[in-house]
Amino acid sequence: MGFLGKLFGRKADDRDVARPLWHRTVEIAREKEWYRDCGVADTVAGRFDMITLILAIVLIRMERDAELVDPSVRLTELFVDDMDGQLRESGVGDLVVGKRVGKLMSVLGGRLGAYREGLASGDEAVMADAVARNVSLHDGTDPLLVARRARAFAAGLALVPAYRVLDAEIGK
Repeated sequence: MGFLGKLFGRKADDRDVARPLWHRTVEIAREKEWYRDCGVADTVAGRFDMITLILAIVLIRMERDAELVDPSVRLTELFVDDMDGQLRESGVGDLVVGKRVGKLMSVLGGRLGAYREGLASGDEAVMADAVARNVSLHDGTDPLLVARRARAFAAGLALVPAYRVLDAEIGK
């Protein structure tokens, strides 16, 4: 913290530890291949669906390591802050933002459960079913395309040591 920060009593943002990982999560969710090759709809809903898919996979990975539990909370807080800001930018009023953010958190929680089950099952069909229910796809797109790519991302992420996950050295 700088001199002025100390002088005026500003403290460091404890979410900073997870900020690079949040940015990397969003980058991965915005990769063209999800939309071009896998058939995810490149819409506000489709982008949100991909952010929650990638975030869920990252959070599931972070559950494995005790040193990543607190940063996973910070990562979730960054998701909430970002969604709050996006809602406000889109014109949602102050009185409604809290309810909408609460709903988005509920959506994330449900998707975490669905993707955790899909990844743990080892069955492509279970993951494809979770994708079909939770990702906006173009008509006629097979959810198996997204499911396979998501499972491959999760498998690669499972091999990344905790310190590299926190440093956002994922999905490369």
